[in-house]
Amino acid sequence: MRLTKVTLTKQAPTVSLAKQGGGSGALRVNLNWTMRSMAKRGLFGKSRAAQLPDLDLDLCCLWELSNGRKGIVHPIENNFGALHQPPYILLDGDDRTGASESGENLTINLDHTADFRRILIYASIYDGAESFAGLDAVATLYPQHGAPIEMRLDECTVQSRAAALFLIENVNGELVVRRESRFIVQAPNQFRNQAVDLAYGWGMEWVVAKPKQ
Repeated sequence: MRLTKVTLTKQAPTVSLAKQGGGSGALRVNLNWTMRSMAKRGLFGKSRAAQLPDLDLDLCCLWELSNGRKGIVHPIENNFGALHQPPYILLDGDDRTGASESGENLTINLDHTADFRRILIYASIYDGAESFAGLDAVATLYPQHGAPIEMRLDECTVQSRAAALFLIENVNGELVVRRESRFIVQAPNQFRNQAVDLAYGWGMEWVVAKPKQ
């Protein structure tokens, strides 16, 4: 039986994974996007006809465990995470050009729900554009058990290269997904990931990272 897709909106921004039947197994995160006035293409999946040259977008997440450990999963310096040990979150690779048919996928091990306090999933422009302006995007969560959960990213009207997609929090033992659709603007001399951290009070320390090779 095909499960009905759940759409998160400004009016209905949250959903419990457990109440949707998706409280265990693997949760895959995917983001499809379209440039306005251009042919449809996909980030982290689907068609990439007429791909914008040299546009490198990264799928990232900040994580915090119930024991207080916290960190980031992203392609920089190969911080891809791990699925069966902390942080129980894995990025499958870095699609630098958009040429990969499957794109970048972030997988969360829901069998470790009790180990999570919160997870912030966001997209970051590494190179090729100065903001998300002109980008239509739909982010979708695919639980191994349960219906897909999607949200549409609002139109970007600020100079932002980081967009928060979902905040997943442990509420009384259940993971609750909240639609964010929030564009984050860096202050001068501020790292992009640091700006995301400050916007959500993660409290991590940030240093200069090596550029992608």
